[in-house]
Amino acid sequence: MRLVLWDIDGTLVHTAGHGRDAFAEAFSAVFGREVSIDEVNMAGRTDHMIAMAVLEGGGVSDGQSHMGRMFEELAGALEARRERIAQEGHAMPGVREALEAVARRPNMTQSLLTGNIETNAALKLAAFGLDRLVDLEIGGYGSDPHVARSDLVRVAREKAARLRGVRVEAHETVLIGDTPLDVRAAREAGARAVAVASGPYSAAELRETGAHAVLEDVSNLSALMAALEWR
Repeated sequence: MRLVLWDIDGTLVHTAGHGRDAFAEAFSAVFGREVSIDEVNMAGRTDHMIAMAVLEGGGVSDGQSHMGRMFEELAGALEARRERIAQEGHAMPGVREALEAVARRPNMTQSLLTGNIETNAALKLAAFGLDRLVDLEIGGYGSDPHVARSDLVRVAREKAARLRGVRVEAHETVLIGDTPLDVRAAREAGARAVAVASGPYSAAELRETGAHAVLEDVSNLSALMAALEWR
């Protein structure tokens, strides 16, 4: 059995910058003033990490104490942008076909491993009709208790065992993502790292990260399945 865990932003979908803008709106809703997020690096980072950076950039010293409100407002801000995400964003090349192909494999269960909080992860997929192709309940999310992104691999494995009776070891788990941080999370967790160059990093850059397999995108189904069905 394989547990296939997909990153979202840059791997499955492109949300036309609305995810980034939602952080600024969340900060404004909580503190009643604007904040610049131009210098905040979001690629491969969890919403918790991003929110802490936004809070720090806004001069908030006790950021952790505001995290609950930030997540609430972040969810509301993205929900308000749902229609614009669907209109202005898009699913990445070959994603629907890839998700459908994995869903047909009897030896594979697929979900998400993403820095997004759970509500926003579901919203981003639903904007493009992809949410029913993955088992959202067993994913690892930025809103789950964790210390590092690599912890989310364990979180997802534990949910799969508890909720679906699917028990897989770390080495039977695959993380598919588009950043070096996705690769590092997989390797630190003892999982297989499949990198896709559909985000901000080139295939050459991703090969240097130590990924077990690197794809230009997921539109080549034979290459994707070969990466997922290693021996």
